[in-house]
Amino acid sequence: MKEISLHILDIAENSVNAGATKIEIFVAENIKKDELVIHIKDNGCGMDAEKVKRVTDPFVTSRTTRKVGLGIPFFKAAAEACDGFLEITSRLGEGTKICVKFSHSHIDRMPLGDIKGTLLNLIIGNPGIRWIFRYEYNEGIFEFDSQPIKEILVDLPFSDPQVINFLRRSISDGIDQARVENSSLSLQERK
Repeated sequence: MKEISLHILDIAENSVNAGATKIEIFVAENIKKDELVIHIKDNGCGMDAEKVKRVTDPFVTSRTTRKVGLGIPFFKAAAEACDGFLEITSRLGEGTKICVKFSHSHIDRMPLGDIKGTLLNLIIGNPGIRWIFRYEYNEGIFEFDSQPIKEILVDLPFSDPQVINFLRRSISDGIDQARVENSSLSLQERK
């Protein structure tokens, strides 16, 4: 995969397939600390300790459509190639959390990519799941929770064109604002 957002999409889809009803995605870009940190946490079926040890092996997968599972092993390799790591914690019946860290400025770090589109696709494609997203860019923060929106919409689906436009604008504006707030802080710090 050429973008980190595609890895996030892949892992979030694993969470969906694991029966999760709540998935939290956290992305933090900290230029000052030279870190890009990603956490994906779900309340799905989880894994036992033996499966957690083996999940980074590309020849281990729970999918029936193919015999290999390359998403997590490739994500781990990409992080390690950029002075980072991938850690998995999971409990059977409780869920899974994947933490990934990259050196933000590393020359081999793939771009974050279209995180806005990734999140929008996950929400629209899986409306029964509560999606919680937090994006940080240094001090700028954007938080999104699909549950309050669901409660307001009542019977209007996330796939309705007006709802899609609202979600797209909310996510895009929120991420952009987190970056802009940080830019103005950086300018003030320079004075």
